[in-house]
Amino acid sequence: MPSPSPARMHDFEVVSNEKIAEGIFSLVILAPRLASALKPGQFVNIRIPGDASELLRIPLSYVSSDAEAGTVELWYAVVGNGTRRMSAWEPGFKSDLLGPGGHGWSAPEGCRRALVVGGGIGVPPVLCLARELASAGVRVDACFGAASGDKLVGVHEFEGLGCGEIRIATDDGTAGFAGFVTEPASELLASGAYDYVATCGPGIMMSKVAEAATSAGVFCEASLERMMSCGFGACSTCNVETTDGMKGACMCGPVFDATKVVVW
Repeated sequence: MPSPSPARMHDFEVVSNEKIAEGIFSLVILAPRLASALKPGQFVNIRIPGDASELLRIPLSYVSSDAEAGTVELWYAVVGNGTRRMSAWEPGFKSDLLGPGGHGWSAPEGCRRALVVGGGIGVPPVLCLARELASAGVRVDACFGAASGDKLVGVHEFEGLGCGEIRIATDDGTAGFAGFVTEPASELLASGAYDYVATCGPGIMMSKVAEAATSAGVFCEASLERMMSCGFGACSTCNVETTDGMKGACMCGPVFDATKVVVW
């Protein structure tokens, strides 16, 4: 059984809400207690007021937190009515959220070189991890991609970390490698240089990264995207089929040992 959820209710105020790529925004909120509690790979369930017919909160990964300033930065894609309303939020807007949810990444002790692989809006949780690993002296290489160059996020942030290798891919070839990010990721994994792989993005992408990691004999974790409706294990809408049975992503994840995931 999973341990009790660490999630608690937090009021927040919007500090900034800016477009950083086509259809993707960076939301910075003031939530001091949350900023001190979040760990890479965890998520928040955020309330989007404005439509009484939409009862569920929206689960979002975070990209950074600043305990001293009391702020949390979240990146999100505008994909529906809720996120469309969110994109109109201005500084000073207030709402509430549930967090931190679930458990995050578990890089193996003694890790010296890690590879993070992100696709689309799956970049935030692996960027957050990369920042923590780099600060601990781990060499981090990064592969990340998007459908097109105007949808890419994280380029400057990964460069700022001093990553050893940075490989970019776009489906249409408008930036970096023309094709799926799994190809440069598999190429790097074949070198046998890694102790750990972390990935987040579309299911098919993560499954391919997991296969390449298994072939290379490298421990791989994946952050699975599910609709975590309640965020604390009560509703069973975010179940993931694993080799150990059905597991709720909001409590047993969202980060899973990739070798245990049956259905991506």
